[in-house]
Amino acid sequence: MNSVPKIHEKVEVKSFNTSDYLKFLIPSLIGILLFIVPISSKEGITIPVAFLAKQINGAIGEFVPAMTVFVMALSVIGSAVAVFFKPAMIMRSSHLSALLNVNKFWFVTRIVGLIAAVIALTQVGPEMVSSENTGGLLLYELIPILFSTFLLAGLLLPLLLNFGLLEFFGALLIKVMRPLFKLPGRSSLDCLASWVGDATIGVLLTTKQYEEGYYTKREAAVIATTFSVVSITFTIVVISYLNLEPYFIHYYATIIFAGLVAALIMPRIPPLSKKADTAYEQTELKEETAIPPNTSIVKWGMQEAVTKAQRSKGVAGTLKEGIQNVLDMWIGVLPVVMAIGTVALVVAEYTPFFTILGKPFEPILMWMQVPEAEAAAQTMVVGFADMFLPAVIGSGIESELTRFVIACVSVTQLVYMSEMGGLLLGSKLPISIKDLIMIFLLRTIITLPIIVVIAHFIF
Repeated sequence: MNSVPKIHEKVEVKSFNTSDYLKFLIPSLIGILLFIVPISSKEGITIPVAFLAKQINGAIGEFVPAMTVFVMALSVIGSAVAVFFKPAMIMRSSHLSALLNVNKFWFVTRIVGLIAAVIALTQVGPEMVSSENTGGLLLYELIPILFSTFLLAGLLLPLLLNFGLLEFFGALLIKVMRPLFKLPGRSSLDCLASWVGDATIGVLLTTKQYEEGYYTKREAAVIATTFSVVSITFTIVVISYLNLEPYFIHYYATIIFAGLVAALIMPRIPPLSKKADTAYEQTELKEETAIPPNTSIVKWGMQEAVTKAQRSKGVAGTLKEGIQNVLDMWIGVLPVVMAIGTVALVVAEYTPFFTILGKPFEPILMWMQVPEAEAAAQTMVVGFADMFLPAVIGSGIESELTRFVIACVSVTQLVYMSEMGGLLLGSKLPISIKDLIMIFLLRTIITLPIIVVIAHFIF
């Protein structure tokens, strides 16, 4: 079982020179500027990595769907070669073997993702797959954003991971994250990167930390499903679509409060509380070092950070790791997002499945005195397919209070299959589809009453 390490009385105090500090400071400051510091753009508040990703899409956007189909084809071909023929070149490489030699389920999932992408690209095949509301939405709207974001984030993530920044944040916030959320202090940076940037970046950051042994299975699952929140930019899009811009401050404050309550409760109840406090199978757990007595938090954090920076792989090693990150995400994740997202959107668009699932929420919303409860009920569950669907369905509702509730709940639910769910299932994180369904429903049950009470105070 993982536990907070005991404090040792004798701790080696290291001395560093200026170049040692610069090894930590320069890459970490660049990483903060790229991933954390918000900037203003024409589309609202974002971070440089997300902004640059959109610029890439703007420059080569018309070619990106075809390029992603090509990448998915490489994923399927490479997986087929690895699974059926097991060539020495792949099997001897730990990276290629983990990327391509997948089990039957993920192999089939990659094939389904490629088929859906080809149908959406060529418009040859079932309309329910190629429609602009299903496969077409994913291939032309979401996948290009992921393609460019994965490219930049994959190459640049080592700036956050390899030069001591997480160790520094971990020391500063260990006394906050551990007692409140049962998490290491370094997880605070995952949350921050998600909040001002994108949930995708938060999941990628968490996955890399988990694979390197910094998080246990339980910690990684909690962080990815509780702290990989949607970006400020997306919340602005949702509130604008529902014509509630004058209430943005109320809306965002409600999201923060409801999200924090959920973050306090979720790690303490199943399924997250039942996850093992053990390391990823292919690595050893790196225990969080306790702060020694008579040592300031900042001084200890700096020592841990510089020590980590000293062990960095240099420019060539960092670049190699960045390229491997990009390949992992392009080949391993894109087909999964396409497959799972398309299936979820087809079910939402062409079947009454989510309408039926939303029926139990109708009397609950009526009891909570939420106007137009029948129309609002299905939005409580349709967000599992895609986070923007509740806003689309709820945009025709007249009641501002009801639209406000829909806007807040859709964001605080966090889990949605068209992107977030696909990323989680496509990663090596210990999260199953059953876990995602349970987490989605529990987050809805926890946050809905809080949001409704606040909405009645506002309207």
